[in-house]
Amino acid sequence: MAEALVSRENLRHNARLILDKLQGRARIMGIVKANAYGHGARKVSASLESLGIRDFGVANVHEAIELKTGGTLKNSSSILAFSSPLFSQIESYLLHDIDMTLCDIETLEAADAIAAACNRTIGVQVKVDTGMGRLGIRTPEALEFLRRIDSSRGLRLKGIYTHFAESSVPGGYTAAQLSEFKTLTSEYEHAASKTVLKHAANSGAILSSPDSWLDMVRPGILLYGYHPSENTPSRLDVIPVMQVEARVIFIKEVKAGTTVSYNRTWSAPGPRRIATVAAGYADGYFRTLSNKSTVMIQGKPFRQVGTVTMDQIMVDLGDDREVKKGDRAVLFGWDGPSADSIAGIAGTISYETLCSVSSRVKRIFI
Repeated sequence: MAEALVSRENLRHNARLILDKLQGRARIMGIVKANAYGHGARKVSASLESLGIRDFGVANVHEAIELKTGGTLKNSSSILAFSSPLFSQIESYLLHDIDMTLCDIETLEAADAIAAACNRTIGVQVKVDTGMGRLGIRTPEALEFLRRIDSSRGLRLKGIYTHFAESSVPGGYTAAQLSEFKTLTSEYEHAASKTVLKHAANSGAILSSPDSWLDMVRPGILLYGYHPSENTPSRLDVIPVMQVEARVIFIKEVKAGTTVSYNRTWSAPGPRRIATVAAGYADGYFRTLSNKSTVMIQGKPFRQVGTVTMDQIMVDLGDDREVKKGDRAVLFGWDGPSADSIAGIAGTISYETLCSVSSRVKRIFI
């Protein structure tokens, strides 16, 4: 069975690097959606909270409730759900004191009515689509939308935010998005005679566009030890937070011409030892890695051979006689290949590599 070691110290190291870069200019919202990119949202959030981080971002209300009721966060911490809620979910925001993303008039009216009927208010943050094209109210409609919130009985505006489409590339499209967002928020604050929390910068923008930091930044992949793109002009000495390992469960001697795994995609070029490791695509080790990746055993790299199966992979030990049953094989992490290198082989990104580590892989916080 595969295990995922999660290093609290590496996580805190990465967070401190970001805090040092910000130099107090903006606060941090820790992005812990998708179970903290596969690392374990509750314990990751608690570690970040120990550094003074009090804002957290998740994908939806279900993730927010799980984090809110997990018993690891203090009551002072704020949780924003990024998805636009279904009407049936609105009461959950009230019940659990979760900040709601608002970006359409129908949800605004429904949330206002439900909260006002309870003589309560829902904290809301308005998502503005400045060019991502995914979620958010369009900029020309945003001022009137914000005025509607201010005049409501059941809604309390807590922030305005946007999201960049090409955050690792400074200038160009990112600069245009930022300019549009700043113009909008400036007009709103002037008209409303008040300031409001503004945020836009994700990991790429933290590194490439300091003028986008505004009041708060939203690091995700940087916290977990990877850069958003190899093209990011500025980099930090972040360290992987997760290491995925599995045990060698079987070793056999084969002769030249012996084929391995489904569809016989690999055959031994000569006599060698083959190890079977207890991890496969059901654990998040992509099938597209077949015959292309390496694992580390006893600090030495060995090639994975044959088709990756659901529960096991096979490794060519050559004539190595030191590897034995029970040894740990590092699939990726600080002692083995990086999630970036695995992603490069599989034709994806480190984000997907981390998030694909399945629930049957036990997380062990160290």
